Amino acid sequence: MHGEYKVPGGKLVVVDLDVEDGVLSGVRVAGDFFLEPDEAILAINSALEGAPADTDAAGLAARIDAALPPGTTMYGLTSEGVGVAVRRALAHATDWTDYDWQLIHDGPQSPALHMALDEVITAEVAAGRRPPTLRVWEWGAPAVVIGSFQSLRNEVDPEGAERHGITVVRRVSGGGAMFIEPGNTITYSLSVPDALVQGLSFADSYAYLDDWVLGALGDMGVKAWYQPLNDIATDAGKIAGAAQKRVVADEGAVLHHVTMAYDIDADKMLEVLRIGREKLSDKGTKSAKKRVDPLRRQTGLPREAVIERMIASFRGRYGLAEGRVTDEEMSRARELAKTKFSNEEWTARVP
Repeated sequence: MHGEYKVPGGKLVVVDLDVEDGVLSGVRVAGDFFLEPDEAILAINSALEGAPADTDAAGLAARIDAALPPGTTMYGLTSEGVGVAVRRALAHATDWTDYDWQLIHDGPQSPALHMALDEVITAEVAAGRRPPTLRVWEWGAPAVVIGSFQSLRNEVDPEGAERHGITVVRRVSGGGAMFIEPGNTITYSLSVPDALVQGLSFADSYAYLDDWVLGALGDMGVKAWYQPLNDIATDAGKIAGAAQKRVVADEGAVLHHVTMAYDIDADKMLEVLRIGREKLSDKGTKSAKKRVDPLRRQTGLPREAVIERMIASFRGRYGLAEGRVTDEEMSRARELAKTKFSNEEWTARVP
């Protein structure tokens, strides 16, 4: 069995192993990490040898920590990361490069249609009728997108939304409200087979699926990192938020979508979103204006150039062919946009 895991902000960990009589055997850990002293790698292998095959990543990490020689130093490697690589091997997880990725980047579309396309495309990936897909959104109108479980009245000021001509839609994933203006926002979705995140905890899957964009931002001079559970941050503040939805039908799939602030009208946002003091208190700031730091200032690049570089970075890592929404997918998405995502019953399902 073979498993790989890129430690967030670190290096690649590779594990090869067998299972005999319910325990790990023939464990071999490798990768492009740095580890001192040399014999520490043998200690890691020995610690994993004989471990029950149902041990979780945290339990495997504890075995490793207990066996490491005094003074061991890891660079780009963590005991937990090794444990995750083992779990991925046991779960027969796939890797990014195992797939032929497809890009969808169409013209501006309505907020409700974007919500519907996410649902339809991810269902097609789960059914095996579509390859893993990166979809870059273009917004046809300003919007507030609230999480699946958020209270509409708690999150949105209806008078402010109406005054600024902002549509309110509810997405299928959890998480917090996003304030969207077409020229000031970068949004993308990853619709991936469940096998890509096998062996990862829910939290680990966020970091794993966000790793490529951290590299893309780094290439543009932005030092960014994953901030649990679902944020991408820099020294200057939060720049993006992610959300996920799992599809359990067929072979299973994961929808992972991210909204990034390229620029932001903070005053308008505060007139539309009801951002409470309690929510701000755990972010270490007294002002919602300081919570999001636009990419325009950090990169010095036009929005279109940022998107082009992100796409190029993904293509360079994993390959990416030009694709399109099929006629059947679009037909289903338009019907869903009309009957579900433009329906007040769905939008206000949590009043």
